[in-house]
Amino acid sequence: MAHTATDATPSRVAVLGVPVDCLSLSETVDRIEHLMASGRQHQIVTVNPEFLVAARYHRAFRAVLRRASLATADGAGVVLAARLLGRPVRGRVTGADLLPLLAERCALRGWGVFFLGAAPGVAALAAAALQQHAPGLRVAGVWSGSPVLADEPAILEHLRLARPEVLLVAYGAPQQDLWIARNLTRTSVQVAMGVGGAFDFLAGRKPRAPRLLRQAGLEWIYRLWLEPWRYKRMLALPAFVILLARDLLAQRVLYRHGGHY
Repeated sequence: MAHTATDATPSRVAVLGVPVDCLSLSETVDRIEHLMASGRQHQIVTVNPEFLVAARYHRAFRAVLRRASLATADGAGVVLAARLLGRPVRGRVTGADLLPLLAERCALRGWGVFFLGAAPGVAALAAAALQQHAPGLRVAGVWSGSPVLADEPAILEHLRLARPEVLLVAYGAPQQDLWIARNLTRTSVQVAMGVGGAFDFLAGRKPRAPRLLRQAGLEWIYRLWLEPWRYKRMLALPAFVILLARDLLAQRVLYRHGGHY
């Protein structure tokens, strides 16, 4: 049975009603190893402002994010929100940054990894890149498939035969996260994580923003410059700011009157 997390955990902060773990990149890898040793199944989500805005209006997606065993702060807006809420996280933990470190730990522990999703051929290139980065990494399988219900039996059969310990799913949000929540208990996987476009970065199909832009939290500007069609998705950013400001105001009003937020 998949583990269910709560936002009452001391090391978490609730941002727009979604709990986010206050962990650094290295601490996140250590937490994943702890989850692997628990004997239960776990889902990991990488939370950014777009996720939080979508979750506000997508009940099933919101439930998945709230139940996740581990939720990283993938987005400068989430890091800033946590700081404003008085529970700062230790920096961004994106899927693209996490996977190389996770691959090293998987190689060390002998955990098999299954790469699911992305365009045909991309997952295989991402797997090869991680094997080069972390020699000894065991790639249990690679499959593109799709998040549609009709593809689930074939995907689950691939997973049954491969028997990986770790599953990485690159269908984009919320499809990847809903897919994991729907199917995790139908597999023998111990930890499953949605990784968005991380396979594309690892495979060299898409360039990442320069490090200085990433450290400044301005990676979204670089991606918008490369992919102008993403402007519709970027509309989530002002919505996130408005929702966060409303929640912060409500929090101050409640505390001022002796209530609880």
